[in-house]
Amino acid sequence: MESTGDHDRFRGCTLPDNTELQERTLKTDQDIVIGDRCRIDYGLLGKEIVVCEFCKINGDINASADARIDNWCEIGGDVVVEEDAYLGEGVKIQGKLVVKGDLDIGDNVQIERGFEAKGWISIRNPMPVIIYIMMYLVAVLGIEKEDELDAVLEKLFGDDETPAGTPLMIPAGAVLDMQTFSVPEKMTVGSGCRLHGNIRAGSIVVREGTTIFGSLHVREGASIARGSVIHGDVQSDGDVKIEQGAHILGNVSCRGLTLHEDARVDGVIRAPGGLKIERREK
Repeated sequence: MESTGDHDRFRGCTLPDNTELQERTLKTDQDIVIGDRCRIDYGLLGKEIVVCEFCKINGDINASADARIDNWCEIGGDVVVEEDAYLGEGVKIQGKLVVKGDLDIGDNVQIERGFEAKGWISIRNPMPVIIYIMMYLVAVLGIEKEDELDAVLEKLFGDDETPAGTPLMIPAGAVLDMQTFSVPEKMTVGSGCRLHGNIRAGSIVVREGTTIFGSLHVREGASIARGSVIHGDVQSDGDVKIEQGAHILGNVSCRGLTLHEDARVDGVIRAPGGLKIERREK
């Protein structure tokens, strides 16, 4: 299946509340949707896991619900699925496949260490994942008409609170290696997350109480909510806002900076466009 204009809708990256990027695993309590042509040097652990075509996942996939892996993806570890699994054409799994439910499998699939499926096995090419994602989002986000999808996606990646039940979404072409978490456009990080590695994005919103062990490098704006801690620098070609109780352990370099008086920056501040200090509310 070739890429379509539908992929353009998924340019943003969103990490739900309490997401953890551990040493070898990207972990969430929510569903995971990975766009096409991503390279991820971590395993994935979530509820339902959807991986679009031509992705390379250098780790295990553990899904507590269904898993859908689209055409010509390569998985560098085991795939363990508590419910049903759908593997597209040309998928390669370097470890073993364990499916507690039914298995739909396409042509030319390679599973190097064998597989175990407790339900029915069907050899056919499953529904293309991008079409499934559209149906999934319409259902899980409670959309009645497909033309409302763009407005809902804009809300997901906006500056307001992320709706409960939002999936972890990695956009097409993203690269997550052991040093850098790189996405092409906007990134939204939920509350209470814990991430390791430097982040590169078009822009970023970090919500309350999140800890990032690395630096932030963005082309546009950045917003760091109260109680969040960045163990590194914040560099932006646009404006940066650092809210009450946030702590930046490195330098801040940006066009203009809005800094709450109860926030803390340990390093040097460079803001040629000006520095605005916000006072606490009385």
